[in-house]
Amino acid sequence: MILEDFYYGRLSPNELIKPSDPELQEINQKITDFLHLLKERLSEEDFDQVEKLFDLQSDSSSLHSALSFIQGYKIGALMMIDVFSGDKDSVYDGI
Repeated sequence: MILEDFYYGRLSPNELIKPSDPELQEINQKITDFLHLLKERLSEEDFDQVEKLFDLQSDSSSLHSALSFIQGYKIGALMMIDVFSGDKDSVYDGI
């Protein structure tokens, strides 16, 4: 049950995403190819720095995605309040 999974922290929306967009697949392949090229051309120490940069970028992207998810959820909840309140005045305050 989704509420039980949510309560116990087993709900991970990001793990449910199955990217099938060909553009995304192409971009990911280009990233992989580029990393292989850098690994061949750079020293081990320099490539380690590139990997650290990618890890930081990934962390930043994950945090941004989480914040976007939370903001979207809040907006959705406000929409539901507006729909069910029946008031002509919106509860939306420009978040």
